[in-house]
Amino acid sequence: MTTPRMKWMAAVVAVAGVLAGCTHRDSVIVGAVPDDYRTNHPIVLTEGEEVLDIPVGILSYRLSGQQEAAIAGFMDNYGESGKSVVTILVPDGAANSPAAASVSREMATSLRKHGVPQGYVQILAYQASPADVAPIRLTFSRLKATVGPCGRWPADLTENYENRHYANFGCAYQNNLAAQVANPMDLLGPRKMTTIDAENRGHAINDYKNRRISESFWENSEVFYD
Repeated sequence: MTTPRMKWMAAVVAVAGVLAGCTHRDSVIVGAVPDDYRTNHPIVLTEGEEVLDIPVGILSYRLSGQQEAAIAGFMDNYGESGKSVVTILVPDGAANSPAAASVSREMATSLRKHGVPQGYVQILAYQASPADVAPIRLTFSRLKATVGPCGRWPADLTENYENRHYANFGCAYQNNLAAQVANPMDLLGPRKMTTIDAENRGHAINDYKNRRISESFWENSEVFYD
């Protein structure tokens, strides 16, 4: 037999269940909104192209010292992401085309000195205006760390009642970090540890056991102890 008290308790339980379901749904929606600059502006590893334009004069039939130095600096990052083909684009139809063709052959020899394997250098031509003194262009592909463009302001900062990060927060920091990292592969995980210096470790352990301070510490320290 159902009494009025039992009906009242059943109604209370039903209402509590509905409210609990609503509360759970709201928490999931709020928790799904990203509020981390690393999530909003992720650093992505992509394959990009390195480009160097080398001007060549009409009478420059040999590779100059300055051009050699520019190539050496340009090739410093070559090979970090694996060996890739280096392309030498030589202007065709320009006023300096004969000189550029001669210099490009010396460039190919120079590139092999800088670690480019045999068969990884290709010389191609591109069309240039007869009135131009067009440069020789060197290109190769390497892994780069990139971030999307900054400057997104989809909402008014004064209406941020939840005290969350604004859309552009952290974008400049992520771009600077991506530009400064020497090897983008370091963002994926740590490198393999190098072997230890057994002799140096032995000296350090002996100093620790004997409660002594190493001589190198005394020599490099800026603090004097009595």
